[in-house]
Amino acid sequence: MKSVELLMPAGNFEKMQYAFAWGADAVYLGIPKYSLRARENGFIRESVAEAIDYAHQRGKKVYVTANIIPHNRKVTPFIDYVGELLQECRPDAWIMSDPGVIMLMRERYPDEVIHLSVQANTVNWASARFWQQAGVQRIILSRELSIREIAEIHEHCPGLELEAFVHGSICIAYSGRCLISNYMSSRDPNQGTCTNSCRWEYKMYRKEPNQPVEWKNFVPETEIRMTQHGEDYVPLRGDFYLEETERPGEFLQIDEDENGTYLMNARDLCGIEYLHELRDAGVVSFKVEGRSKSLYYAALISRAYRRAIDDMEAGKPFDRELLRDIFATANRGLISGFLKGNPGRSAQKFDSARPEHPAYQFAGIIRAYDPVRKLIKVEPRNPIRTGMTLELVTPEATTPFVVRKIFKESGEEITAIHGGLHYCWLPAEHDPGEFALLRELIDQNFDPQKITLETDIQT
Repeated sequence: MKSVELLMPAGNFEKMQYAFAWGADAVYLGIPKYSLRARENGFIRESVAEAIDYAHQRGKKVYVTANIIPHNRKVTPFIDYVGELLQECRPDAWIMSDPGVIMLMRERYPDEVIHLSVQANTVNWASARFWQQAGVQRIILSRELSIREIAEIHEHCPGLELEAFVHGSICIAYSGRCLISNYMSSRDPNQGTCTNSCRWEYKMYRKEPNQPVEWKNFVPETEIRMTQHGEDYVPLRGDFYLEETERPGEFLQIDEDENGTYLMNARDLCGIEYLHELRDAGVVSFKVEGRSKSLYYAALISRAYRRAIDDMEAGKPFDRELLRDIFATANRGLISGFLKGNPGRSAQKFDSARPEHPAYQFAGIIRAYDPVRKLIKVEPRNPIRTGMTLELVTPEATTPFVVRKIFKESGEEITAIHGGLHYCWLPAEHDPGEFALLRELIDQNFDPQKITLETDIQT
């Protein structure tokens, strides 16, 4: 059986390097003006070509993301941009969503491989077959699908590659079908400038008789009693309004039907326990969200899923110790998303707009080793103090690391250093190798054996 691909995000060149070093088979990266992470994009055309060359030298793949919904003024420039880029390098695939641009791409560059972006919201086998007949080789499935629905798509389209998100942020709308950011801050998610307005802090109010008379117009309840997933729909009772904390006095009415509605802070997806089921359902690529996340995130999430995939392919049961790396990174509360059905209330984080506190804190990046002085050069990301016991983590292992002394770059010995744009030297007997990191356990009660992903599946 062909090995399943681990596909990681690459927000910039360095994050790509860490993703590959820690276990990724492929990365996806954006190009200026044409991808949906315009504000966090660390690539220009020249560095895209450099990244592709770096990956191919290591037997890895790079998928170029060009998934905006373009207006007229961007269509021809994009097609021209593709031609210019192809003179310098050959991406392994293009991630696209707009039907017209895909058509032009097929006409002008018929040999290029196209993967359909999650922005196209493919949620059924008929849509998948349509895109397959249009020349798309792989579908990146909508996050709102269950494993059962994915298996049905594979059954109807056995020759079509299926890619599924297994980790990262979840959009509160069908991916890309949201204008909250546009409405709240004039930044269009479909043009790559989403401000994540759905995650801002809001107060919720329920309509009461003493509230303004203009609030008393009830929205008629739908007559449909089944959700898109074929589950019973329990309608929202009452009338509710939100007030964003930075905009007092402005009230947003919350409406809901059987398809759902959430202007709230969505929890994050973690499907690491369901990789075997996803593979059996026909998924050939496990995708992780997070081009705007740190290299620490890219490294640890790559390692966790790499080990989980290797264990799965070796016939081993899921190792809950892998959750240690998962919960070492910041998250908004982890759930299995829609993989096992509608997550209901557990999909939303109601108590706070802030991320959950991780079990570990990113302490620093090891940048070099001096074998003569037996010192590691560290770029601290959080405070480091003498006497601390950290963990030194590499793609292969995790070992305790005691901070015995701290030296400034000038050689002066100090007792502590804060995170920032500077370096320090710490004693170490051995060279930890390239791409090594330091982290600090901050939750002494953390036990991956007791972790249960939050869920409230509606059946």
